[in-house]
Amino acid sequence: MSIDPQGPVLVEGPVEIVLEDGTIARSERFMVAICTCRRSRTYPWCDTSHRPREKSSPGDQVSDARAPSPVRATVQDRSCA
Repeated sequence: MSIDPQGPVLVEGPVEIVLEDGTIARSERFMVAICTCRRSRTYPWCDTSHRPREKSSPGDQVSDARAPSPVRATVQDRSCA
């Protein structure tokens, strides 16, 4: 588990979370970001709503100040290493 004071709690999956109303949210992903700010539209899963937003210049759309540049990533299987 990893905790970022400015972001979500990262938990190795699969994960089951019991919500306040008793329903169970499940994720089969290998790493799950759990929302701690409660701003997420996909609560209890993080959708990066916690990130600060700022306008870059008049007339521009609101941008994400912490958003990374688009990068292509390749996942490597290290299970045989």
